[in-house]
Amino acid sequence: MPFEFQQLDIPDVILIQSQRFSDARGAFAETYKRSEFAAHGIPEFVQDNLSQSVRNVVRGLHYQSPPRAQGKLVMALRGEVFDVAVDIRRGSPTFGRWVGVRLSSEPLTMLYIPAGFAHGYCALSDEADVLYKVTDEYTPELDRGILWNDPDIGIRWPVQHPILSAKDERLPRLKDADIPFFYDPPSI
Repeated sequence: MPFEFQQLDIPDVILIQSQRFSDARGAFAETYKRSEFAAHGIPEFVQDNLSQSVRNVVRGLHYQSPPRAQGKLVMALRGEVFDVAVDIRRGSPTFGRWVGVRLSSEPLTMLYIPAGFAHGYCALSDEADVLYKVTDEYTPELDRGILWNDPDIGIRWPVQHPILSAKDERLPRLKDADIPFFYDPPSI
């Protein structure tokens, strides 16, 4: 099995490590295999996005509302990022809590973030290329977000002076955000 799947402090968010095979020619790694991901409860993806950032760029916290909510599989193809998922499912025992991990291309680590979570990241290297696969297509009118440094969430970002988009600077706090997600407890 070329993948290792690890649940984080918020169990629905999964850290995935891919096995890399290297030789004199370079390296090879699988980044997605439908059968293995499905066996771990991860749905199929329908769109890929590539984001390029310079050091200290913070993107997020973003999510897309139903009926086109998106789960994401995030990986750093070049460089390193601090990647964050925030639980925004009303009624969840972890509502408003966050998990953050460093993603890099060496070793190739990925983060699966299901729908119902806000997502963001900070570029830690001089340049970072981030690929993320999503479970539904981008729909601008359903695009939403939460302020990256909302004190009620308390993310410990590894940057003192972030570079932000004008859009991300104006996002609402969690308590004021349009949150249409509700926690569906697992059946026993």
